[in-house]
Amino acid sequence: MSAVRRTRMGSGLLAALAGILAAATTLAVAQLVAVVLSPQAAPLIAVGAAFIDATPPALKDFAIATFGTNDKLALLVSMSVVIAVVAAVAGVLARRRWALGAGVVLVLAVVGAVAAAVRPNASPFAIVPSLVGGAVGLLTLRFLLSRLPGGGLSTSPSGEAPAHGLGRRSFLAAALVTAAVATAAGVGAQLLGAATQTVEAARRALRLPAPFRKAKPLPAGVESAVEGSEPFVTPNDGFYRIDTALTIPQVDADSWRLRVHGLVEEEVEISFQDLLEADLVESWVTLTCVSNVVGGDLAGNAKWLGLPIRELLARARPTTDADMVLSTSIDGFTASTPLTALTDDRDALLAIGMNDEPLPAVHGYPVRMVVPGLYGFVSATKWVVDLEVTRYADARAYWTDRGWSEKGPIKTASRIEVPGPFARIPAGQVAIGGTAWAQQRGITAVEVQVDDGDWALATLATEASVDTWRQWSFVWDATPGLHQLTVRATDATGEVQTAERVDTVPDGATGQHSISVTVD
Repeated sequence: MSAVRRTRMGSGLLAALAGILAAATTLAVAQLVAVVLSPQAAPLIAVGAAFIDATPPALKDFAIATFGTNDKLALLVSMSVVIAVVAAVAGVLARRRWALGAGVVLVLAVVGAVAAAVRPNASPFAIVPSLVGGAVGLLTLRFLLSRLPGGGLSTSPSGEAPAHGLGRRSFLAAALVTAAVATAAGVGAQLLGAATQTVEAARRALRLPAPFRKAKPLPAGVESAVEGSEPFVTPNDGFYRIDTALTIPQVDADSWRLRVHGLVEEEVEISFQDLLEADLVESWVTLTCVSNVVGGDLAGNAKWLGLPIRELLARARPTTDADMVLSTSIDGFTASTPLTALTDDRDALLAIGMNDEPLPAVHGYPVRMVVPGLYGFVSATKWVVDLEVTRYADARAYWTDRGWSEKGPIKTASRIEVPGPFARIPAGQVAIGGTAWAQQRGITAVEVQVDDGDWALATLATEASVDTWRQWSFVWDATPGLHQLTVRATDATGEVQTAERVDTVPDGATGQHSISVTVD
């Protein structure tokens, strides 16, 4: 390889580095501006949120199955990698033709600005972070390229850079300064964001009122006797999180309002203080995500504190032709809930508390919906700010528009938690344990099958209520070899959990959970 070719290749790599550093500066400055003007308008967040909204159900399911509750982190990492590649290309193009590289930067800035501007509840300044970041990115890129060895910017028809330049050391020094500036802007955005986020401080200071009706004490024996099984009560920090929010909405409880309108005799609006002064009730409810695969862990059980939604709807007095309530989150997410599920005697709540503490921000602070018996995509709206009483014929929700069903009653499910898949266990008596659920119906039996043998009844833990999961245990006299263990549940209607495997789309997975183990 000739010295000239090596020099050109080295300059090309440095140009790519210049593009990446310019992109990092762009994002850091945009984030800093967004913290001041509109946190949701940061380009990485705005574009990521738009991507989530456009994600087909199949890709969403793949992401959840692959990354679980880390799906949003995976998206941000993937976006960062793509941006780095595009930025590197922009740097190389700009070295040869400034207009081409600058055009790439401008397109990215416009994409970020548009994505921020079209978000629900976008502020009038939503486009500013992306545009300011883009301008800084252009200046940064030109600054770095001008310091490339041999000259970095070309406007000649041949595309060759001019013969002047400041040398490799000058470029590396400029690159270090740029990296320091980007880091400082990023750290500044984090610190400023932490200083301006008073929501968490308010949440921690909140003292929940005593419930008008306390939850029934948990009966003895609700916990599985098998060590390693999931606890009956899911800790708040271990509760699954599946939603469409790329960043957690920071909602000020003092300014929070919930509007009930639509097909009602009287519109109703309540504040957070109204909720604190209302007759609140406690209830144990197991929530389940429609994206939960057979044997999956997207389910959790907690004690919730809130106002029965039926009481609020009774004040609004829905008209006789209404059959659905469209709930809306502050970030624009919507869910379609059957009106009957919110007006019957189940504890469908506007929840403000979770396991004896204010709702964590990730789970909907200050107020979310909790509806027993329905998958979350049609009922569990977090950061809820609007309830529109309407009809299924007249309105469609977020996931309905993306191929999911309008209604989502939870299907009977069970899983094996102990032993784990592909475990090696000693021969002899082995404890098998797990959990089953059929909210609003309850679990009356769980059976275990070893290989192709007969189904054998497991021992059920005590039932807390039909709205919570139920744990089970089974003692197996294990013999050496490779074995398959399968579980199925029966609900209180007599329906046995089907073995037919059905995907999560459009209304929840079915099938019996099986694992393979090796007995030594």
